[in-house]
Amino acid sequence: MIKNAENIVVGISIGDLNGIGSEVVLKTFEDARMLEGCTPVIFANVKIMSYLKKSMTSSAVLHGIDELSQIVPGKINVYNLWKEGVDVNLGVNDDKVGEYAIKSFVAATQALKEGLVDVLVTAPINKYNIQSDTFKFPGHTDYLHQELEGNALMMMVHDNLRVGLLTDHVPLNEVASHLTEDLITKKIETVKQSLIQDFTISRPRIAVLGLNPHCGDGGVIGKEDDEIMKPVIQKMFEKGTLVFGPFPADGFFGSHQYEKYDAIVAAYHDQGLIPFKTLAFGKGVNYTAGLNKVRTSPDHGTAYDIAGKDIADFNSFKEAVYLAIDIFRSRKQYEEITAKPLKIKEKQL
Repeated sequence: MIKNAENIVVGISIGDLNGIGSEVVLKTFEDARMLEGCTPVIFANVKIMSYLKKSMTSSAVLHGIDELSQIVPGKINVYNLWKEGVDVNLGVNDDKVGEYAIKSFVAATQALKEGLVDVLVTAPINKYNIQSDTFKFPGHTDYLHQELEGNALMMMVHDNLRVGLLTDHVPLNEVASHLTEDLITKKIETVKQSLIQDFTISRPRIAVLGLNPHCGDGGVIGKEDDEIMKPVIQKMFEKGTLVFGPFPADGFFGSHQYEKYDAIVAAYHDQGLIPFKTLAFGKGVNYTAGLNKVRTSPDHGTAYDIAGKDIADFNSFKEAVYLAIDIFRSRKQYEEITAKPLKIKEKQL
């Protein structure tokens, strides 16, 4: 494949074939303008994708390939990862279909590691039917943390609203035990670095939400905010990181305080995602920050209830593609800028 410098190869794991993943993927790329700046590669099977296309009004033209070396720019490439047929029943939870979702994801991740694709965009999976003896992860993020370099952090993004998480897929009754000085420091540093290299914000301002109601009310409703979170935030601030808080979470979004910061760090999953999805559902993107490769996904799940009805909103998936491309380019620019002083020094020597 001869690759244009601006034509970024987007690897796509197809997700749950019984959900809306195929619909949002195909409807995203049926717009020819999407193929001008990127080349999609769907990890699935062209016969399955052609079959699923019949369930929707899509004008997407699919190009089947048997090797990743056969990727054609300007086409919707479907890499024939498997040859056998798959029983697809739209809207049905099926463990067998879950196996193919993971087969697609694992292969796409491997291609990302090897540089055969530039970025990864994942269609929704069902976290229940993907579990097996060979795949025991709560979701995409945990597996990517194992396979890629860096420290994975779940960050929800829509325009200037960015919400990162100290803990993600952790039971609520275990959250407090996870909030150590080391974890909080690492997560805030990851958010800071991502804002700098991925979003080109040179001096990012970061807000941290407290764990307990009213940040514990001086220890009356919990001591974690005073004894763990505040000291870490203060220490990082004194060392030059513009991090503030902890803030009581209940009024933070309603009072529009979030607009004053480049990112908000929530203590746990629902604390961050409920306000985010209230403000941006259907337009937001799930970005895995902190890794050496770029991965994004839409902000919704498999949506079995509307699968096959040809009514799925594909805007979040399209935004996930856009964000992956933008971050890939931002990182290239960041690498060039940070490498310049080294080149000057080498010349002087």
